[in-house]
Amino acid sequence: MTDFSLASLRSAAAMVHAQVPPSPQYAWPLLAQRTGCDIWVKHENHVPTGAFKVRGAITYIDWLRRTHPEVGGIITATRGNHGQAQARAAKAAGLTVTIVVPHGNAREKNAAMRAFGATLIEHGHDFDSAKAEAMRLSAEQGLHMVPPYHDELVRGVASYGLELFEAVADIDTVYVPVGCGSGLCGTIAARYALGLKTKIVGVVSAHADAAKRSFEAGRLISSPTAHTFADGVAVCTPVQAALDYFGPRADRFVAVTDDEVADAIRAYWEDTHNLAEGAGAVALAAAMQEKEAMRGKRVAVILSGGNGDRSQMAEILGGGTPRVTMDMRKAI
Repeated sequence: MTDFSLASLRSAAAMVHAQVPPSPQYAWPLLAQRTGCDIWVKHENHVPTGAFKVRGAITYIDWLRRTHPEVGGIITATRGNHGQAQARAAKAAGLTVTIVVPHGNAREKNAAMRAFGATLIEHGHDFDSAKAEAMRLSAEQGLHMVPPYHDELVRGVASYGLELFEAVADIDTVYVPVGCGSGLCGTIAARYALGLKTKIVGVVSAHADAAKRSFEAGRLISSPTAHTFADGVAVCTPVQAALDYFGPRADRFVAVTDDEVADAIRAYWEDTHNLAEGAGAVALAAAMQEKEAMRGKRVAVILSGGNGDRSQMAEILGGGTPRVTMDMRKAI
């Protein structure tokens, strides 16, 4: 396993901060009134690309350049935030970037990936098809396939945990969105490195709860579908390496419905005037669901990211909940 000691995480954080300033954490009084607790928001929606994945991409690409200097280009499959982060970091390192997305992917996210310098390929109608095509092209063209989870991604992502824990003392519970697991593992690594007792709670969609069920069973369990508009946590099969780390270390998991996520997005807008995408709001949705248990405690929620589709955001802010019928398998 990669070294997750405090010295190692601080070294990774210094690398991240050379490109990305620390994101703010704010205690919003209206959110406190809504939830009944001293609630702090870690604003990963304020970093470049609008999501925490930008951090892990910096440390991963640095590792790639040091350990595989022969690599001239990368490829990966994504539905958005992972792709933006990898494109940004890889282009800065002088690598070519190819991103494969399924047909029907959000136009705004596709445009952002192209703007960061990626060659975008649309293939298939779900994430699994896009991933299979990316793997085929990787072998055919000699491109390095970037995985959705890797210890070097975790080292970079842990920097937001260090920032949060060093800025806000005595946090009882942190709610962390869980897709493929780098955010949860990074937050846990930061807690252990700093010797804290803060409880770390993973949050998944109730419509794609494989990570929660895997955590509770102690073994990998897949979901047949992932019908949620919160595409950043639409994961059918968890990553075994992530489960191996967070399985014995996370405190518990919470599942939230799409209606609860839509409520949380509206709460963010009304109480803080931040616009969160679906996956960015799941942590607040969990805190709102558990408001009675958290009453009077100091709580933190991770807001990552802010890349919602405009049509979905219009529907949500108008009081609705987007309904998803397409299977968005293991979206990252």
